[in-house]
Formats: sequence, structure tokens, C-alpha cells
Amino acid sequence: MTATTSGSDRIAGPDASAQGRSGGLAAPDVGPLHIVGVDPERNFAGGESQVLGLTLELLRLGHRAELICDPSGLLWERARSAGVTCHPLRIRNAIDLSAGMRLRALLSADHADIVHFHTARAHALAPFARGRAGALIVTRRMDYAPNRLTAPWLYGRAVDGIAAISSGVADALVRSGVSRERVTIISSGVDCDHFAPPSAASRQTARAALGLGADTLAIGTVGSLVARKGHRYLIEAMAKLRDRGAFARCFIAGDGPEHGALNALMRSRGLEGEITLMGGVGDVRGLLWALDIFVLPSLMEGLGVALLEAMACALPAIASRTGGIADVIEDGVSGVMVAPGDSDQLRAALRRLAAARELRVALGAVARARAIEHFSMAAMAHRTLELYRTCLARVRERR
Repeated sequence: MTATTSGSDRIAGPDASAQGRSGGLAAPDVGPLHIVGVDPERNFAGGESQVLGLTLELLRLGHRAELICDPSGLLWERARSAGVTCHPLRIRNAIDLSAGMRLRALLSADHADIVHFHTARAHALAPFARGRAGALIVTRRMDYAPNRLTAPWLYGRAVDGIAAISSGVADALVRSGVSRERVTIISSGVDCDHFAPPSAASRQTARAALGLGADTLAIGTVGSLVARKGHRYLIEAMAKLRDRGAFARCFIAGDGPEHGALNALMRSRGLEGEITLMGGVGDVRGLLWALDIFVLPSLMEGLGVALLEAMACALPAIASRTGGIADVIEDGVSGVMVAPGDSDQLRAALRRLAAARELRVALGAVARARAIEHFSMAAMAHRTLELYRTCLARVRERR
């Protein structure tokens, strides 16, 4: 590839042969791979954190991992700052033929072993990459069914392998006509060294930054302000909690089109002094360190990276029983689950945890252990490498 880049063309590192085997995937270790990830989104949401984390972990394992992304996007900025080689590509929409031709030209300049499409807009360009890499992979993160007319082809003949981040996402693909045999579940991962329980001093500093007193219960959530994230039900639950005589502070981190409506709802309930709409937060670890309870009130959720980050910080979490969240939380053991869109259940769960510090500590400890075992960035990268090698082996057998 010839394009504006940052970082070396090939980063040396430890051999990647020592990989865990799970889910029936097994393929020979063929040495370091040349992997190109494609993510053209301009914002930096949970998906982009996964793309960057995976790329950095692949580099650490000794592979040549690069990105194709929008040069005006936050992923480009953060990846280059981290030393990742980036190639520029703007994609206007899912039928951007000129972007498809540019992608084909980029891939033709330097044959890759793997091209990994990370978003729907990127995936739509998969046909242009056919024959320009050893194998094509797509990751699906959303738990709603894709278009039934195009899904069998886009997730079938257009790519060689599919990674679904949860069983809920896999089920949605199957409902659209995608063969279950083509789908491998690879959970999202988080950096469990960065997202870790705070020291007493770090927690005190984080709480002071939010103006929290020593005895004030702090509740929070992180996510884009869109309707499917269910923030309005958290606001309603906070109002009901106050009506029952309980006081807590609530922090909602994220930007999005629902900001105005959520702000209006908060004001209509007289919660200006109890709920803070924080806007976008670059590194949410400081917020998580200040909280007592994390809430993910989503109506739909592929898996929930913010939930994994909270669990890694040993926070007790209350989350909706929807999508891939059931893959993450064992109700009553590593967190508490409630019905999506039910502010009464959410209020009851908040009230229960608010009154039981020992329960919060116990749930948080199990959540941290579960995050390390099943949802670390390293585990996700190793599982993804297994899929890469399996798909490469299958393509070579066909040839």
C-alpha cells in the first residue's frame, strides 16, 4: 500500500503461536500475518475502541496490522498517535462506488493476508476487495437483523468469515438467512490493566473531580445518546428513587441526538441537581472510578463495551436483559439484570444495591474476575487470530 502513514511498515514482536483454542476453531500457525482493518466512521464509539484495541494487540503479538479509515475521523487521529499505520479512505455511504474503487487500489498495492471489515459501511465494499487479500472477514456488532435481501450474500459469498460479538448478534444474523455455521462468536474485549479497580487515593481524586461527598451514592452510565440506549428509563428510575426518599447523583456520559430530549425530561422531573449530562468523555475510567453503581439501560445492545469496562473496574452493574448482555452478566452473581424499558424494575434494583454495600462489593469482585477471564483484549485478539487462520486455511484448500 502506498498512502499517508504513521508507524513502521512492520513491527517486530513475540511470536503469536501460543494461542488459546476455543469454540472448535483450530488452524495451523502460519507465522506473522499482514492484516488490514477497515473502519471509515468519523466518531469514536465502542466499535472503534475495539478496532484500535485489536490492532494494537495484533501489533504486540508480532503481526503487521494496519487500518484503512477516514483521515478526518477520530480513529485515524488516535491510531496514528498510537503508532498504527493508517491509509486514508472516505466512504460517503453503503453504495459509494468510487470509495470501493479506491479501496481496491489500496489493497492491490500491497497484498494482505486478511482484510477485516468492522462496520456496515465498510462491509458493503467487500466485493471490491475480493481477490485482493487471502481472506475477508466481517465483524457484526448490532443485535438487530440486517436486511434479509442482502444479508445472505453480504455475509455469505462476499466474505470468508463472520465474527459476531455475542450470541444475540449471531441469532439476529441467522434470522436474516445467514448460515449459523459461518458465524463465530468472538466477544468484545477491554484493556483490563487500564480498566482496573482504583486505589483509595485514585477513587478519592475521581470523586472530588465530580464534586461528590464521601457518603453520596454515585450512579452512572456511558453510551451514545440515542434512543436504543434507553437513557430515559434511567432518568425515570432516578425520579422514582427520589420520590421514595433516596438521594443519589447520576452521571450520563456521551453525546448524541437525544441530548435535548433527555435534558428536557430531566428538567421536567426536577432532577437538575441530581443528574449530570456530561457530554463526550475521552477516557471514561475516571468516571467509572468515582461511581458506586454502573447502569446500562439499553433497549437493544450487541454486547456493551462500556459494561465490560465497568466490570473490569470491579463496579457492580445493573443492565437490561437484551441482546448480548446475557452473555456478559450472570444475574445476581456478576451483576443485576432488569427488563428493558422498565423504569420500575430499574428503580427497585438501584434501591436494592444502594442499601447493600457488601452486595455491591461482591458483585463487583465477580464482575472483575469474569472480565479478565472472558473479555480481555488479549482473549479477543487470540480468538480473532484463530478465525483469521481458519479462514485462510479454508481459502487455500479451495484453491
